[in-house]
Amino acid sequence: MKTIPRSGMTGEERITVDESNRIVFADDRMPAVLSTPWLVAHLEYAARHAIAPCLEEHERSVGTFIEVEHLGASPEGATVVCRARVIHVDGPSVTFQVEARDEVELIARGIHRRRVIDVDRFARRLARKRGRLQG
Repeated sequence: MKTIPRSGMTGEERITVDESNRIVFADDRMPAVLSTPWLVAHLEYAARHAIAPCLEEHERSVGTFIEVEHLGASPEGATVVCRARVIHVDGPSVTFQVEARDEVELIARGIHRRRVIDVDRFARRLARKRGRLQG
């Protein structure tokens, strides 16, 4: 790492609820709302943004844990702001407090952990695993 992430560093991701990120089971009775999997993805993106300036060119961060309460629905057309704040750093492991809000209310909150990895080492390890899978 170029610099060690520090508590309080933040990242943000803004999305508009639309066809690309809403639930797939919306119908005449069930309104189209932001899906939980897409909400979680954008919370992870916010965490990535928070520590990206700390990483060397050969490093990335990968998610290793997430616990999120999806507290409220955001309808199609709503803007959702996902935020991540570093709350703990233990070597390459960084823990974040995450939350998401639409224009009306808090819609999600939780904890997320990411690990800083060397992408070349990761790619070599994955290639070995792929070889074992192919037999």
